[in-house]
Amino acid sequence: MATDIKDSTHPVEAAAVMSLLPGRPRILALGEPTHREDALLDLRNELFRQLVEQEGYRSISIESDCMMGLLVDDYVTSGTGTLDDVMEHGFSHEWGAQAGNRELVRWMRAYNDVRPASEHLRFAGIDGPLEFWAASPRQALTALHGYLAAQVETDLLPCTAETLDRLLGSDDRWSNPATVMDPSQSIGRSTEAGQLRILADDLIALLDAQTPHLIAATSRHDWERARLYGRTATGLLGYHYWMADTSPARVTRMCGQRDSMMAANLLAVTEWGPALVHAHNSHLQRDKSSMRMGELPLEWWSAGAIVNSYLGEDYAFVATALGTIRHQGVDVPPADTLEGLLYALPEDRFVVDVPRLAAALGDARPAHRMSPWFGYASLDPAHLSEIDGLVFIKDVLQS
Repeated sequence: MATDIKDSTHPVEAAAVMSLLPGRPRILALGEPTHREDALLDLRNELFRQLVEQEGYRSISIESDCMMGLLVDDYVTSGTGTLDDVMEHGFSHEWGAQAGNRELVRWMRAYNDVRPASEHLRFAGIDGPLEFWAASPRQALTALHGYLAAQVETDLLPCTAETLDRLLGSDDRWSNPATVMDPSQSIGRSTEAGQLRILADDLIALLDAQTPHLIAATSRHDWERARLYGRTATGLLGYHYWMADTSPARVTRMCGQRDSMMAANLLAVTEWGPALVHAHNSHLQRDKSSMRMGELPLEWWSAGAIVNSYLGEDYAFVATALGTIRHQGVDVPPADTLEGLLYALPEDRFVVDVPRLAAALGDARPAHRMSPWFGYASLDPAHLSEIDGLVFIKDVLQS
């Protein structure tokens, strides 16, 4: 069997990945099974550079706050700010402290610096301003209102900036981490939050209705950002609404809301041209995402599944699997697991042709590896049929 499996492997390079696909997809998604490992970011950077230079991809997105990511996009396209400032303030989840992300931003700026604006590479964060708790919708709502107020007649606006400020109140009420475990701490179903949801919908409706005027009066770039403000505001308000829920559906709806926001941001970046994205496997997979809360199993549709429903063959998903992360207690995988079979091959890293791998395995489905560390999610062999390609790294070493 090992010989047959070996026949399904290729070097980790753009040409090998593209050979697995029927054509160049509008979104090529590279997943990772764990975060904060520089070896995975270095591989991503190498592969994405090749895909940009050889296949014409026009944007790179990562699993980071979409509003903060605007600072990164400004820097890589126009040199606004400094690299240090952008790395400190342009990323959520402390991603800016990682050397691989710094190198990605530095390279994108250097790439754009010698090219005309029409050929610039764009950057986007696809996550909302949230993890399990959510930020205040103030920034997104006031930015959307400010954009419209500067361009349309005052009597067309559904409210004043002062009304928004009054309804929003203190940002501390929105960003309270206690709401994660205690829905009674959330203000997501308060009278003020309900009014804000209506106003956000009205502002987005006005943005849509005034599209020809707004693009002509400002620019498509500014109008696209206003749409991002609108998506973020409604997404956050919806997330806060479900944080205040007391039913068994609460966490499922919160997780689904986050992935839905990611999907909307991913679909938006395709308007810039072919797009590359890097995030956790669980967000990019075509299958449902799942987790357990105590004895309660939770399932929701991932961002990848949603985007795939819209794009079909124009969405491609390449997962990443790995053998060991010894500094996190993840040792050599059992031989009967998918990772164990791949670990037995001699190369340190390679791309796997998944259909050929499945043919080599035949009716023998590998066992699902159990992770000894919560921060690493092994690949479910049942998902192989929904993966376009697989990158395997034998050993992830501590930086």
